[in-house]
Amino acid sequence: MSSQEQELNEILQLRRNKLDEMIENGKNPFLEDKYDVTDYSLDIKDNFESKEETEVAVAGRIMSKRGHGKVTFFDLQDSKGRIQIFAKSNAIGEEAYADLKTYDIGDIVGVKGEVFQTNAGEISIRAKEVTILSKSLQILPEKYHGLKDVDLRYRQRYVDLIVNPEIKDVFILRTKILKAIREFFDDRGFLEVETPILGTVAGGANARPFLTHHNTLGIDMQLRIANELFLKRLIVGGFDKVYEMGKMFRNEGMSQKHNPEFTNIELYQAYANYEDMMVLTEELFAYVANKVLGSTKINYQGQDLDLTPPWRRLNMEDAVKEFVGVDFSKIDTDEEAIAIGKEKGLKIETGWTRGHIINELFEEFCEDKLIQPTFIIGHPVEVSPLSKRNKLDPRKTDRFEAFINKWEFANAFSELNDPIDQKQRFEAQVEAQQAGDQEAHPMDTDFINAIEVGLPPTGGVGIGVDRMIMLLTDQASIRDILFFPTMKPFNENEEVVEETEESK
Repeated sequence: MSSQEQELNEILQLRRNKLDEMIENGKNPFLEDKYDVTDYSLDIKDNFESKEETEVAVAGRIMSKRGHGKVTFFDLQDSKGRIQIFAKSNAIGEEAYADLKTYDIGDIVGVKGEVFQTNAGEISIRAKEVTILSKSLQILPEKYHGLKDVDLRYRQRYVDLIVNPEIKDVFILRTKILKAIREFFDDRGFLEVETPILGTVAGGANARPFLTHHNTLGIDMQLRIANELFLKRLIVGGFDKVYEMGKMFRNEGMSQKHNPEFTNIELYQAYANYEDMMVLTEELFAYVANKVLGSTKINYQGQDLDLTPPWRRLNMEDAVKEFVGVDFSKIDTDEEAIAIGKEKGLKIETGWTRGHIINELFEEFCEDKLIQPTFIIGHPVEVSPLSKRNKLDPRKTDRFEAFINKWEFANAFSELNDPIDQKQRFEAQVEAQQAGDQEAHPMDTDFINAIEVGLPPTGGVGIGVDRMIMLLTDQASIRDILFFPTMKPFNENEEVVEETEESK
């Protein structure tokens, strides 16, 4: 054991000794079950003129402590900020003052006293009563020398929030963004609904699901990768406008933009198409940005972005022509397309067609060119198993993906409502799955039955809420906008198992 570890253990033991002494003296710090708080630090400071010399009751955590003799100063941190406490032995009593000397940084206390301003100009509280409400048995890291390990910050978010309280602003803004999203759709007549998270078929997207087993039913089940197919069932049932915002789960890679558990919103509107969804999407981003930031012009990690509608519309084949220099209007056969793909360095998979090559060239060479908000349209039917075919070119679908700052933020269709075509596409996906594609869409016979009952012309869109929050809060990693991101566990020696980030 190193001398540093030994010193740490001694400090931790000292705190437990103090707790034992408190309990022996009949002052168990864990017995209090409430404390009547009347004011918060920030409110006191913002309203000092009306609060001066009035009595307040505050509660929070001791973050620093200093003093000598009969006077002690300590900083109390509550949910809104910090305020200095001035405690004098003749004001709180000799016994209470003696107890105060045993309190440690991290302990939670309640303070009653009068608001005043020190000679140095600092707004403070002159304590009349200090009550310990909880004893901290751990040591808080000092802000500028501790908790710099990023992984540790994510694993112990509760400590991160204490030591770096400014990160609360990001999560407060997250809540405001979620509220604004709901306001936008509620005001437009959409009904918020809930659909199953646990099911027997994880459909609605091309992704690997998490698997589990239901003991009572004796069947394997999956966590949802999307809620699309259930929401479409509701459109079949007679609801014209529905949306659901909630957690999705994909058993895939982790990166700055990907967490296995993430928040998504999907919405469906009967008698609408993907062009209507484009308008809704660009208006949503503009509405939320204006609501929470006051402008549609934002800066993300040094990049100026303009979310003001309308956004650029760009056909996928035109994007490939613009950024790759290949004109697919002159390439009709799979053989020609595959030859082009090989020439451009693509790793060709078994069963790929012209459409697969177009999509792969776009993903490989075009996505990173899309900085300002752009709708990519005209996706090949091979990579769009749930989208309606384009009337003028049946090789394409009426679909869009929305890109901002190189990232995909939304995916939308004029929904496929032809049950015969849908079944054929599912069958093609099943064949791809049997050939080794672990992200191919499964067969969902009940969904086929639902659209055989009759799905009206419908527009639908899915939007990555976590990415929207990253964008609007200017955070570089998805982990910075999740309270508790997915992490690998510690091993028995309290060392972090090596964590590798991989693209989705």
